[in-house]
Amino acid sequence: MTQKTVAILIESDFYEHEIWYYQFRFQESNVKARFVSRLWGQERITFKGHEHQAPFECNDSFESISDAELDTLSAVIVPSGMVSDRLRYTEDLAKIPPATDFLARAFARPNVIKGIICHGLWLAAPRTDLIKGRTLTCHPNLHGDAIAYGANFVDKDVVEDGDLITARTGGHAHLLARAVLQRIGAV
Repeated sequence: MTQKTVAILIESDFYEHEIWYYQFRFQESNVKARFVSRLWGQERITFKGHEHQAPFECNDSFESISDAELDTLSAVIVPSGMVSDRLRYTEDLAKIPPATDFLARAFARPNVIKGIICHGLWLAAPRTDLIKGRTLTCHPNLHGDAIAYGANFVDKDVVEDGDLITARTGGHAHLLARAVLQRIGAV
């Protein structure tokens, strides 16, 4: 049996405790945690965390993930913190940011679980159709954004709506990870 893989977006200002939790929790479940980002043509980038300025080196770009490779992923997680805000940058305002495009490609695959936690919801802002009509939770500061995006906001720590699993804050990473692991059959 091939090892399951969860792609986790990463950028500067990540919430260290959440990212560290994913590293160890998925590993202990024999699930590969594949951290991906936009590398801007570089071989690798070292990002810094928000709380402790902890370094995190990434050498894997979501921009190079083909459709066939995306089909092999078990889940894609958009973490909390400022990761999604940084990744929703686009040089051309007439184009969808590459990270949002990657998320949309994942949403087009019901077999790929999508996990969005806390402020990760911001990555869906350029493509609100991805979550319109979906039931979800997010950071309390973003509940108005969720409603404006057309989502059904629920005041809970974790919400599952089909292939979409959402969690309130980075402090709920353990709940999101558990729900993802259960859904992909790794628990």
